[in-house]
Amino acid sequence: MPTRFFIPLASIALLTILLNGCGQPTNGKPCSHCDNANACEPTTASDDQPKRVIDFRRYPVDGRGFTPVTKYLASADPVVDDADGALNPYVLRVIEAYPTDGSYPYHCKPLEYDIYNGVTEDIWYQGRVVAKAYPDGSRCSYCCGLTFEIFCRAMKLRNRAKGLAPDEFNGMCFDDLFNLLQLWYVEGKGDSPQRGIVAYGLGHKIDNWKDARAGDFCDYSRNNKTGHSVIFLEWTRDDAGKITGIKYFSSNSGGVGPQTEYFEDTGGNLMRNWVRLARVGSIENYKPFNRLEIPQRQAYAPTQPVGR
Repeated sequence: MPTRFFIPLASIALLTILLNGCGQPTNGKPCSHCDNANACEPTTASDDQPKRVIDFRRYPVDGRGFTPVTKYLASADPVVDDADGALNPYVLRVIEAYPTDGSYPYHCKPLEYDIYNGVTEDIWYQGRVVAKAYPDGSRCSYCCGLTFEIFCRAMKLRNRAKGLAPDEFNGMCFDDLFNLLQLWYVEGKGDSPQRGIVAYGLGHKIDNWKDARAGDFCDYSRNNKTGHSVIFLEWTRDDAGKITGIKYFSSNSGGVGPQTEYFEDTGGNLMRNWVRLARVGSIENYKPFNRLEIPQRQAYAPTQPVGR
């Protein structure tokens, strides 16, 4: 029988469960995703709040210890590098591995960072868990958690293909990667996946949308107080060639999978001025980083999962 434990439930609007992400630009600041934002603003937990029961379960794997994603990646053909040696082909290989039938659902709640960081399974780095999966074994995720998970999987997949130690990201230690996670999750002003990728010397930002390629990392804000973190796939265009929207892969309200959204001037609600793109480049083009020049976020502690 699974062990049960209780954690406080913050009072939030039902809308939070339905949205892909949270927040909108306010006073010149970008949105955050799934946390610390207007649409799902956390309230202070207290002992007299309702308790939520979670079935504490061992993460489901097959007889060889594989999840659906790790099994697919273990048996897939080698990845063919692109001309630049960028991470993009490895990102695309990783997203191929995720079931898109709803079995990897969406779940985003504030005040759960002690047990859950929006990833479908625990993400390990240098002997510690840098991002925790939900402890009920449901393989749920939220947007910035899934894109961070895809980033980590792709980095390790490429390292193995190159004969490198999997847990070696440009000399980053565990604390560096956990700080990158918080930049990725937009825990401070100006934060984004783009900021983290550039700050740690892993790649570059993409200012010209014509240069965007499938497998780039992207986040954006909408005009309805929400935001999203995604893997870029392609632009949608009208007959005149104007960019009208974006097709992407992420954790969405219906679960993990591809989705298309449109800009506010073409019938949607994406804000053109709040789209940020970045690409992880080749290993040879990594750049040195200086921790003194990188914002050090301490929005939450790197607590380790219990009972996995």
